[in-house]
Amino acid sequence: MDHFLYRDGILHAEDVPLTEIAAQVGTPVYVYSAATLLRHYRLFDEALAWGPHLVCYAVKAASNVAILKLLGDAGAGMDVVSEGEYRRARAAGVPGERIVFSGVGKTEAEMRHVLADGVRQINLESEPEMRQLSRIAAEMGVEVPVTVRVNPDVDAKTHEKISTGKSENKFGIPIAKAREVYREIAALPGLRVVGIDVHIGSQLVDLEPFRLAYRKVADLTEALRADGHAIERLDLGGGLGIPYARSNLAPPVPMDYGQVIRDEVGHLGCEIEIEPGRLIAGNAGILLTRTIFVKEGEGRDFLIVDAAMNDLIRPAMYGAHHDIEPVREPAPGSVRRPYDIVGPVCESGDTFAKGRDMVPLGAGDLIAFRSAGAYGAVMASEYNSRPLVPEVLVSGDDMAVIRARPSFEEMISRDTIPEWLNTP
Repeated sequence: MDHFLYRDGILHAEDVPLTEIAAQVGTPVYVYSAATLLRHYRLFDEALAWGPHLVCYAVKAASNVAILKLLGDAGAGMDVVSEGEYRRARAAGVPGERIVFSGVGKTEAEMRHVLADGVRQINLESEPEMRQLSRIAAEMGVEVPVTVRVNPDVDAKTHEKISTGKSENKFGIPIAKAREVYREIAALPGLRVVGIDVHIGSQLVDLEPFRLAYRKVADLTEALRADGHAIERLDLGGGLGIPYARSNLAPPVPMDYGQVIRDEVGHLGCEIEIEPGRLIAGNAGILLTRTIFVKEGEGRDFLIVDAAMNDLIRPAMYGAHHDIEPVREPAPGSVRRPYDIVGPVCESGDTFAKGRDMVPLGAGDLIAFRSAGAYGAVMASEYNSRPLVPEVLVSGDDMAVIRARPSFEEMISRDTIPEWLNTP
């Protein structure tokens, strides 16, 4: 469910017409619904109400500080994978004890920063990382709670670029090696084992891979406890998928996911951490764009819009589908025709959809790319020297620009001409 609905013939974000946002902010622009973000967070929170837990929003999905504050104020923790994401969470007022630091390549500078400012735990991904963290923690005179990310070699049956739990993926240590690694951690200064971490991928639409992975985690928990380790927390990752195409069957809901967790690890008495991102933010945001031209091609027609692959790269990178709708509601029974919907960037890959059936549209018409709240604005760039896409947050009938579109002057002023190029 989301809060982007037609009212009086116009698509709204909650109580704000998208035509009004386009008039005030221009296009392209990301628009988020606060009500949808909060609803999706609370669904996860309710799904784990059977035991101690923390829902840590995956900041990489949509990292605007306003979104982080909205969720943090509601009680969410944060899962971060860089110092920049950590700083964003802290700027949003989220305390360190609710921030989990993940990521396969943490630098020494990042480790020092989060240890100095406070962190709930660090999820370790390799032996070199744990040894470096031990050295730094000992130098700083602190003890840091840690888990080890284990790779359970479970096929998440998702896109190869977002699968993280198979043996050939770069993430974590082989689960068969976990007891050896935990034994070494126990002997290192500055580290305190608190649990186990696992994450098998993103956009999962089947609960069975979760079940298989969590069953392996349960077995490992009992083995590590038998070895004398205090396993108090299980960080079970995220990855539950969203319905990008509304015509398809809906993926499993958070309550069913929570039941799988309870079935497989609920008997262990551990605090449960999960790290959803896409399901919280995905359907909570749309990309609003305007048609520049309608171009008749040979055997196909093109809708050329002012959004481009630098604003929303998912279709170009993953071949991803987004439902696309006109902002003005079509009349019932309107005849549709196929269009290729493309952007203005000088790449053939700057294509959002091919042969998509749409009602006839003309230059200046507004359209919305649905389910664009996750991995949209965070992956945007200034390719082709296009200013970074702005973001708007809506709550009821209130709207606010939470990231402004930079001017061309602001964008270009970040470049510096060396003095020797100005010398005659």
